[in-house]
Amino acid sequence: MNIAIMAHDRKKELMVQFCIAYCGILANHSICATNSTGRLVSEATGLPVTLYHSCQQGGAQQIGARITYNELDLVLFFEDPGEEQAAEVSYLCRLCDQMNVPFATNVATAEVLIRGLQDGLLDWRDIVNPKK
Repeated sequence: MNIAIMAHDRKKELMVQFCIAYCGILANHSICATNSTGRLVSEATGLPVTLYHSCQQGGAQQIGARITYNELDLVLFFEDPGEEQAAEVSYLCRLCDQMNVPFATNVATAEVLIRGLQDGLLDWRDIVNPKK
């Protein structure tokens, strides 16, 4: 499955720790990320990560386009609720709702989704997004 990961600045370390903890599961999937989050995760885990621009330079729109074209199966965006500029979270959440893509904004929900991914509970995405 194709997984996008993003995190606000104060949540990047949490995303790195999350990806280290679930590296064994994530290694079986394709990961893309905004620039700095993706670099940090790749360096910490050794996982290959396709990098997009930073959020400020259009990375959220790049990931949004992949959601719109049904190319992503899961989006993890660790949001900092104190962050003033959270428009990209709302934007991606709306797109995920429209396209029925599971979306987590915190570590608790992300853990449930990753464990569900491991247990095959997201295999229905293969029907929506068949492998070519």
